[in-house]
Amino acid sequence: MSERTLRDPLSWLYPNVEPFDSGHLAVTSGHRLYYEQAGRPDGKPVVFLHGGPGGGISPQHRRFFDPTRYRAVLFEQRGTGKSTPHACLVDNTTWDLVADIERLREHLGIDTWQVFGGSWGSTLALAYAQTHPERVSELVLRGIFLGRPVEIDWLYNAHTVGAIFPDGWARFIAPVPEADRGDILKGYVKLLASDDAAVRLRAARAWSVWETLLSHIVASAEDLADAEKDDDAIAVTAIEIHYFLHGCFLRTPNQLLEDVHRIRHIPSIIVQGRYDLVCPMTSAWDLAQAWPEAELMVIGDAGHSAFEVPITRALVAATDRFSGR
Repeated sequence: MSERTLRDPLSWLYPNVEPFDSGHLAVTSGHRLYYEQAGRPDGKPVVFLHGGPGGGISPQHRRFFDPTRYRAVLFEQRGTGKSTPHACLVDNTTWDLVADIERLREHLGIDTWQVFGGSWGSTLALAYAQTHPERVSELVLRGIFLGRPVEIDWLYNAHTVGAIFPDGWARFIAPVPEADRGDILKGYVKLLASDDAAVRLRAARAWSVWETLLSHIVASAEDLADAEKDDDAIAVTAIEIHYFLHGCFLRTPNQLLEDVHRIRHIPSIIVQGRYDLVCPMTSAWDLAQAWPEAELMVIGDAGHSAFEVPITRALVAATDRFSGR
């Protein structure tokens, strides 16, 4: 089958394939990680790191990788999706997740693998690669998030991205009592700790709608409606706030820039939407300035979502380039 017929001619995504293997891996503190493998069992290994923190994987994520060439490994991070215990914040830090990635690699008998991550997944990919550079063959990163306070403040401030979407910001803060709006993250923590399940769910769904609104140049009514009905929103919101209130557990705000020297030799592609409102381009720019060996691809007609067609095309082109095609 030719590349042209194998790929979707509009999005470049490969067809979905069912996993050839799946299971749970016991790690530490009672956590068990759900993982799956798709593509060729003897193909080029790549690990997919999902966003969030607190997001998860879907069949769509398998489609970034040519199933005739890749052995794609996808897993759900601590507390997310099918990993257990659900929504657990105990021993759930960036460095626990880095250790989990390495345990999964060892469990699957993989020597080195490509690391693919977007948004929070780019943060985790950088942290993992800087900790275990000898285990990373290439990096494909999208929508760079470096975990710095300025990046977190951008997302939850009326005078930053809230000034672009004042109507969306009004809906986002509506569940938070006025007395708690001086610190939106802590205001949401109080809501999630409510004894009233309806209060918790309303807050988490408002959080989900806000992030969905920012994730596309034009968020579809369908996507926004799905966010308003998200039954898993409480877990995602709780895990995100946990990480953001702890500065993503980084040693310093600039740790991922300070440690770029550990990965300068790794072939890497950075895909960044020019109009990304979740992870503004300044972070990708700062990373590229510190790491000139990496290739920065600025997508001029896209925002944050990996499934905006121009972003998808760039990501699949990157994985194709590293596939040995």
